[in-house]
Amino acid sequence: MDCLFCKIIKGEIPAKLIYRDDYVVAFDDINPQAPHHKLIVPLKHIDTLNALHIEDNELIGHMMQTAKMLAKNLNIDEEGYRVVMNCNAGAGQTVFHIHLHLLGGRQMIWPPG
Repeated sequence: MDCLFCKIIKGEIPAKLIYRDDYVVAFDDINPQAPHHKLIVPLKHIDTLNALHIEDNELIGHMMQTAKMLAKNLNIDEEGYRVVMNCNAGAGQTVFHIHLHLLGGRQMIWPPG
């Protein structure tokens, strides 16, 4: 498999991990859209949200709990932050391994564009 995030998870591509547990890793986005822009990536390879199964519900919940914990650690939990998952190229997904964007540190606008 030629998945960028799988290679990061395996240590084949260097990345400064800011968090790792038995289910996810988190690291800085290489093209940040906010002062704090982290990616939360499951260790399990799942191409898109469309490929989720009912047994992945706990994993998705864990990703959200990780975002909440990281937001608190980054001191952006009170001022506000955004979490985003894109599904397929038309929505902006560029790496086909699901991942959650955590963005904060600036005023977010709506609609995002």
